[in-house]
Amino acid sequence: MSPEGLAFVVFSAGMLVLMGIGMNMALALVLTGAGMAWVLGFWDTQLLAQNLVAGIDSFPLLAVPFFILAGELMNTGGISRRIIDMAQAWVGHIRGGLGFVAIGAAVLMASMSGSALADTAALATILLPMMKRQGYPMATSAGLLASGGIIAPIIPPSMPFVIYGVTTNTSISALFVSGIVPGLIMGVGLVIAWKWVLRRIDLPAGEPLPMRERLKATAKAFWAMLMPLIIIGGMKTGVFTPTEAAVVAAFYALVISLFVHREMKIAEIGPVLVRAAKTTAIVMFLCAGAQVASYMITLADLPGLLTGWLGPLVQSPRLLMLVMMIVLVIIGTALDLTPTILIFAPVMLPIAVKAGIDPVYFGLMFVLNGAIGLITPPVGTVLNVVAGVGRLSLHQVIKGVNPFLVTYIFILALFVAFPQLVTMPVVWMR
Repeated sequence: MSPEGLAFVVFSAGMLVLMGIGMNMALALVLTGAGMAWVLGFWDTQLLAQNLVAGIDSFPLLAVPFFILAGELMNTGGISRRIIDMAQAWVGHIRGGLGFVAIGAAVLMASMSGSALADTAALATILLPMMKRQGYPMATSAGLLASGGIIAPIIPPSMPFVIYGVTTNTSISALFVSGIVPGLIMGVGLVIAWKWVLRRIDLPAGEPLPMRERLKATAKAFWAMLMPLIIIGGMKTGVFTPTEAAVVAAFYALVISLFVHREMKIAEIGPVLVRAAKTTAIVMFLCAGAQVASYMITLADLPGLLTGWLGPLVQSPRLLMLVMMIVLVIIGTALDLTPTILIFAPVMLPIAVKAGIDPVYFGLMFVLNGAIGLITPPVGTVLNVVAGVGRLSLHQVIKGVNPFLVTYIFILALFVAFPQLVTMPVVWMR
């Protein structure tokens, strides 16, 4: 067997074995990268160290810790809760209204933090107890909240788009713009799916709140709703870059939490920074480890090997996209979103570009597919978050998420069949 073929075996088998024994994903990437370096004859500890540093030595990646910090500040400072309160004031009285509240709040919160885990945790912490008190089936409710949480990686600002843009050298601003319409379509899809699910659930309708109370709740959420307008508007007008937008988002959330809502004390800043730093360390270690594996994948010419397999499909872009999406759906059942981007995006994008597929459109589809993987068993990181917050078994949450998972798969197929749904809004907005 050639060194390149042996490197492929080391990478694929090594990742499967290390993931199977439950090893940390970042460490698994480093070890498989080191194994590939050994069989390729490039073993050098200095080379490995240089790639570890290069994986996180990127100015655009600075957006990641600041978006994470913004999400933590939103949850601690009451910004997330005010969004949910506003949604409840307007649609909470409808039969199954808390489900519609969850969807509306998920879309609004997605336009502020860009983190599926942070948004899901906030939604589940506030809404699951309310749903339980009002007699909602816990499995279905948890599934809906998990499905709403994964809108965050699609609607800007999106941390996965930042990571994808850095990894593949794709315009992060263009990726942000590409996610607006698909994110809204995901919200509409959840509304339709929730209405379908409600046919089998006996839930009473409530009394609508007076208009004064609705307007009061909306006024309380004013500063929260202003946040995405500042971020997206600033990037659209060129006032700041996506990285600078992350800093603006974190600073804005801090000021609103401390001096406007006054729900966060100065003493709470320390714990918030610690939580954000821990999450940032996990993401950055993944980026560093993936760079080691990615460098060795390039040396072994594994992209060329994959091109050879998919070469006959290059002449049919839609069929190629369909095959790639099916492959990514399978990968998403075992890998989290960030390592999926770091490992497979640099390999698949050149093939897509060769077939004439728009790189921004491919990036949106790649991240959307990976986001769906967050609610796909057996890994399903977001499923685990909801199960933990709601003290439910993972089996219950998996059962409850199925109708919404089918809806997302249908939306993914819709975008494959009609890429104009993604590309035309990008052209118009740019």
